[in-house]
Amino acid sequence: MAAPPGPGSIALLDRFVAALTAKGVVTEQEIVDQIARTDRASPETGARMVARAWTDPEYRALLLSDGSRAAEAMGVSMAGAPPLGVLEDTEALHHLVVCTLCSCYPRAVLGYPPHWYKSAAYRARAVRDPRGVLAEWGTVLPDTMELRVVDSTADYRWMVLPMRPAGTEGWDAARLASIVTRDALVGVTLPHAA
Repeated sequence: MAAPPGPGSIALLDRFVAALTAKGVVTEQEIVDQIARTDRASPETGARMVARAWTDPEYRALLLSDGSRAAEAMGVSMAGAPPLGVLEDTEALHHLVVCTLCSCYPRAVLGYPPHWYKSAAYRARAVRDPRGVLAEWGTVLPDTMELRVVDSTADYRWMVLPMRPAGTEGWDAARLASIVTRDALVGVTLPHAA
């Protein structure tokens, strides 16, 4: 865990915020609101988005064409966040999300990234040996399935729309959301009917 910022860092941040507010770039209330939104963000938001996409074809189309607008449609403010792209898994294609440079992650819809996502080992191995990484998570894909590793960046964030598992027909959105984990939303695991 990182050490808390020291007094010098806090003073610098305070001066930076003061300069932004003085120039009218942002208000103090906008900063407070953004911090509150970030603190409320969690993987349950992404899970609800997936469950809605599984049950609502119009929302699914929106999610795949403009993830940011789809998040806004669920009440999630994407103000100031990079665009959100959504990668659809199919019978023939599975996606794995990684940020090769640091830990770019769609926090507005998935909350804070897990420690393993930020690790150098995951970032390097996800590119070098993605099937091996997935196997360690218990996700074994058929050899015939294409595995596409997608780099999340400071300019564009990604999440996965996993395939709806068999045996979930007739489930409502809340029950469907309960089987979509944070790990499935970046592609290291798959949702399973309980």
